[in-house]
Amino acid sequence: MIDTPTLVDQYCHGVLRTELGLGTFETMLGRSAAPPAAGTTFFDTQTGFAVRRWCPPLLGLEPHCPPARYLARRRELGVLESGRRLLRATGISTYLVETGPPGDLTGPAEIAAAGDARAHEIVRLEPLAEQVADTSGTVDALLANLAEAVHGAALTAVAFTSAAAVRHGLALAPAPPGPGEVRGAAGRWLARRTVGGALTDPVLLRHLLWIAVSSGRPLQLHLGDDDPMTLGDFAAATAGLGTDLVLLHGYPHHRQAAHLTSVFPHVYADLGPALARTGARAAAVLAETLELAPFGKLLFSSGARGLPELHVVGARVFREALGRVLAGWVVDGAWSRTDAQRVAGMIASGNARRVYRLDQAQQAPGPGGH
Repeated sequence: MIDTPTLVDQYCHGVLRTELGLGTFETMLGRSAAPPAAGTTFFDTQTGFAVRRWCPPLLGLEPHCPPARYLARRRELGVLESGRRLLRATGISTYLVETGPPGDLTGPAEIAAAGDARAHEIVRLEPLAEQVADTSGTVDALLANLAEAVHGAALTAVAFTSAAAVRHGLALAPAPPGPGEVRGAAGRWLARRTVGGALTDPVLLRHLLWIAVSSGRPLQLHLGDDDPMTLGDFAAATAGLGTDLVLLHGYPHHRQAAHLTSVFPHVYADLGPALARTGARAAAVLAETLELAPFGKLLFSSGARGLPELHVVGARVFREALGRVLAGWVVDGAWSRTDAQRVAGMIASGNARRVYRLDQAQQAPGPGGH
């Protein structure tokens, strides 16, 4: 048995504060906000089956109970109590919480209180830039305020994250854009922007990434559905600058993401929701990642958003998959048990503590923090 007593969830979101009906809960199990196809349900997925396996016993029910019964028990306990029971059963000691997405989601301090854990903030760059644009009437003001906002956020956040790949694709030019390019793009954006409009201009997205690189904080990059190998030029351009890159959500391109971690000293890969999404097949996906990535380059996360059940599934599936893979190698004689236990601790928490300098980081402010 390989033990992973404590976890650092290096990328997640808060949980919903409101009670959910069956349909809304079910939608949260999917990979997007779209509902399931007519006549089908997202409970009939690896994630749905994992929720039904791991979560009902935490609320006093038998494993694999029907979804309607589970949701009824959840409502009976109430959203706060059910969330507290679920989060405290994860074994997660520290949450790194991205606060960018919209919705009635708990912040870092609230999830820390509910989970009896610590929590720190991750700031998403694009919403931050959009907030700055709403209060900047000129190009000069926008560019000055943008740099000030990013470097100001770096004083308390443990990392930045960017969805530039999701908004534009990973094939952005790797070098920082020139001042003229940036001013021109900023002027065009201000001229056509309405409050709430998304930042999609590739020049400004690159500019934003490079401001974050200059902050020295780790930069998490959402890969979307693109092949992460297209990030190779950006990884090469940022090498030696003191900023680590963490590749998020690489599945089904997890082998390519793992390969990049072996090529560039400052590139890391998130195991993230790939394991939760693959459920009973998670050990196979994890083994494929471990074929290529140095073990000091892999970080556990749940990638959970909205449902505390997804934190539970992320943690339980990760532990089971890691234990199964490493224990098998120990039985085969390929690894010693001591080495297997050491690597398990690195991936579960040690690598994240080093990358995000968590022993030096300040707890997220707010009521209920620990």
